Amino acid sequence: MSDHPVPEPNLPTSPCCSPETAEAVREVVAGPGGSPAPAGTEALAVRAFWTGLGLPGLVDVHTHFMPERVLAKVWAYFDSAGPLTGMAWPITYREEEGRRLALLREFGVKSFTSMLYPHKPGMAEWLNGWAADFAARTPDCLHTATLYPEEGVERYVRAAVECGARVFKSHVQVGAYDPDDTLLDPAWGLLAEAGVPVVMHCGSGPAPGKHTGPGPVGRLLARHPRLPLIVAHMGMPEYTDFLDLAERHEEVRLDTTMAFTDFSERLSPFPAAERARLADLGDRVLLGTDFPNIPYPYLHQLRALERLDLGDDWLRAVCHGNAAALFRVEP
Repeated sequence: MSDHPVPEPNLPTSPCCSPETAEAVREVVAGPGGSPAPAGTEALAVRAFWTGLGLPGLVDVHTHFMPERVLAKVWAYFDSAGPLTGMAWPITYREEEGRRLALLREFGVKSFTSMLYPHKPGMAEWLNGWAADFAARTPDCLHTATLYPEEGVERYVRAAVECGARVFKSHVQVGAYDPDDTLLDPAWGLLAEAGVPVVMHCGSGPAPGKHTGPGPVGRLLARHPRLPLIVAHMGMPEYTDFLDLAERHEEVRLDTTMAFTDFSERLSPFPAAERARLADLGDRVLLGTDFPNIPYPYLHQLRALERLDLGDDWLRAVCHGNAAALFRVEP
């Protein structure tokens, strides 16, 4: 989600990318009317962002690394504007794994995840095996695992935790399952007891699913209030409802993935009236980006957070401190 030099920031080359989209990407990096940035310019700008805040780097809790053939299918789905996206979605960082790792390191991302997820039974345990191997060869990756409502889920979740998994990914939209499914009950209980966070895509963006939205998650938390839950994408577009859940449950956090960016603001704008609540919950908002599967440069997510104008202390907590404390990341 091999130590290569940082290339020129990739401009979308997908057939579904319009000239207007490509120009918007150029403007994020180079400024209006600018030419594509020279090699390394984006990395320098990202580093300038966090060094200006006095941080040792970034912690990104929502990046994707997965088996190459699985990632290729994910990219093909985005290219086809499938029903779960419903729109053109050019992949900015369409690179091989080693290059993607090098980019994150050049950006100064000190810890990141390998978010991966099954869409059918029998897939999660295999993905967990791949993720364990990836974490073993990638020391700056927080060992990530996943799960699915199926027989044996408690067994392989326990095995992943015992193997050192530090975060789980649950994708309610793609998996098309109810997070409150009784088959998952033992697994949620185990993760709550172990204190292992779960990043859950449970909001109804970019397209609603049968079990998305705050209702199923609220029922889950009623039974497992100590489950460390990180709501992906700030719960987009049900921002207010998921902020409500965070206020009611101390172990609920939210990640910033794609929220507040120009791309998302056009589709699901964050309510201006809720901005004060972001400040109030500043210790439970974590940086997430969706790298590499984003239709704009990495830098734009950081600039989108900065323009919320919630102050440097808030940015320091969101971009490093909160996740570093949750995952016990060493400086």
